Amino acid sequence: MSTASTHVLDAARGLPARGLAVTLATTDSTGSTTERQAVTDDDGRITWGEVAPGRHVLTFAAGDWFAAQGRETFFGQIVLDVVLGPDHTHVAVLLSPFAYTTYRGS
Repeated sequence: MSTASTHVLDAARGLPARGLAVTLATTDSTGSTTERQAVTDDDGRITWGEVAPGRHVLTFAAGDWFAAQGRETFFGQIVLDVVLGPDHTHVAVLLSPFAYTTYRGS
């Protein structure tokens, strides 16, 4: 097993993206999918704990998050299809209403 975490920053405001819903989906070798849901904390972070290395899909509910703030956005959801390594994997997202950047952090 490995561990995973996520960090989302509101690049337009220079603040953590607090209260953003994220789903982590994992499909095993039998085709069964497991989903875990969490919401970013006050620092824009989620610690997923133990996850199996391999392919996972992270879905960020960006549209709902912006709508709750009365802000316009281009995104309904941001879907990242990632391969988590055997050690800790950190998925960072810099989010603004009309663009985002993601990278594997430390």
